[in-house]
Amino acid sequence: MKKLVTYFLQGLLMVAPLALTIYFVFEIFDITDGLLSTYLDDWIGFRVPGLGILIIFVLLVILGFVGESIVATPFRNFFNGILERTPFLNLIYSSLKDLFSAFVGKEKKFNSPVMVLMSESEDIWKVGFITQESLEEIGLEEKVAVYFPLAYSFAGELFFVPVERVKRLEIPPAEAMKFIVSGGVTRIDSNARNNHE
Repeated sequence: MKKLVTYFLQGLLMVAPLALTIYFVFEIFDITDGLLSTYLDDWIGFRVPGLGILIIFVLLVILGFVGESIVATPFRNFFNGILERTPFLNLIYSSLKDLFSAFVGKEKKFNSPVMVLMSESEDIWKVGFITQESLEEIGLEEKVAVYFPLAYSFAGELFFVPVERVKRLEIPPAEAMKFIVSGGVTRIDSNARNNHE
């Protein structure tokens, strides 16, 4: 009986991550594709799976291309000016814009993984990402801003840490993020580490 339970758990361990991954990908696909499906189905007359995602992808590429051009600059400045004068909207917009830029923008912020000595007496370290190398503008010359993502969550904590307590990790940012989010369960790929070095 004990062996049956062990085999069952091993089978579950093999199937569950794959099944959940497929489920989440399908759900994201279905929700994204469904954003335009009502209009497209009426217009075309029948359902084409994936057409909504394709159109959204193409529109975002075109929007990104236009956004990089000189033509879009006045419009972007105009809307940014309106948002800056609207306190509540400005707070939401600027926070979301900075968050997205940190992950996919030209100035990625989560690309410098570090270990921080949290307690010298107990030799306790925590893994995070430097998001600001200089904090002079708020009077903290000898500190850096380090963001610590939480395990199994998209949330995290921001700390201002003395520079001497920070040790840079020579691993790819994606490996560091996987390690943190998994609660230290995921092993750091040695090949990725060697390639990063």
